[in-house]
Amino acid sequence: MMDYVLPLRWEDDRGLGELTAYLRGLARHVREIIVVDGSPPPLFARHAAAWRGLVAHVRPDPGLRCANGKVAGVLTGMRLARARHVVIADDDVRHDGDTLARIDALLESADLVRPQNHFTELPWHARWDTARTLLNRSAGADYPGTFGVRRAFFERMGGYDGDVLFENLELIRTVRAHGGREVRPLDLYVPRLPPDTARFWDQRVRQAYDDLAQPARLALFLPLLPALVWCLWRRRYAPPLAGAALAVALAELGRRRVGGRRVFPASSALFAPVWVLERAICCWLAAGAALRGGVPYAGRRLRRAAHSPRWLRRAARSQPRPGQSCGSGSLGARKPMTLCEPSQNGLTAERPHRHSATVERPAGIGTPS
Repeated sequence: MMDYVLPLRWEDDRGLGELTAYLRGLARHVREIIVVDGSPPPLFARHAAAWRGLVAHVRPDPGLRCANGKVAGVLTGMRLARARHVVIADDDVRHDGDTLARIDALLESADLVRPQNHFTELPWHARWDTARTLLNRSAGADYPGTFGVRRAFFERMGGYDGDVLFENLELIRTVRAHGGREVRPLDLYVPRLPPDTARFWDQRVRQAYDDLAQPARLALFLPLLPALVWCLWRRRYAPPLAGAALAVALAELGRRRVGGRRVFPASSALFAPVWVLERAICCWLAAGAALRGGVPYAGRRLRRAAHSPRWLRRAARSQPRPGQSCGSGSLGARKPMTLCEPSQNGLTAERPHRHSATVERPAGIGTPS
């Protein structure tokens, strides 16, 4: 059976009952659930009491100096995992026996499985964010809040860097750089809970900052706002209307791919022009944040969205073989995935990862994010 790694950090326990019920059902389908909990001490103690005998409940390893606390949670959990196959999932993802069994089967011939998330409920902002998902699907695949990984391959590649914002893209690119096989089953639909409205608005610029790791996308979105302003100034409405129609058509194409109509409502495709306008505005704000030293994150600024594929391939080539010392340029030297047992005390200072569904990264993972 598989192991299940769940990194989280909460500032309140509003969802504790619902998550506990989910974990109880999940325990029937996996070998072990490993919850890596960076919550403040009172909440950590409450979680320990609620989940005693149900999960392995640990602190993030303080020896992992990751600016992105979610990565520290994943690396800690992967050190404890013992099953051949492991599912990594945000705390708002809701797997069932069927999705886990499908991932387990796919990992027999793949090193990374990238499912497709969809929201279980659809308030207006969830439909707005679903438009992003549909555009991603029209161009390739979306970045989900859950992955399946082959544990031996993850250990062999040394984990992935935790000093980036878009940690899902970093994981995908690191697997590819080490020669791993990624599969993207667009019909493997895994539900997730929608964020609240405040969380949704909080993530707008941070999501756009992820595009700094995808220069072609950034080059697409940056000119859109000046072009729109120019068209409106000159009262030339046909190009914006044509662009809006194209966005809706592409989103609808993504919705219709591989049975998507059964989980994505048609109304979400109509939000595609709104999402494109949002990204066109927020890309400029993200570029401004980059000039100021990075996007604000957990009391600091994260400059790098994700490493380039070329950098990661070079780092993979320079990574020492077992028994060699780590070179300063290798990923293993920067964030080693050692096989020792992690410390179970200490606390990584990080903002909550609850309801990270709109974090394309980080929630983690050339298609639009």
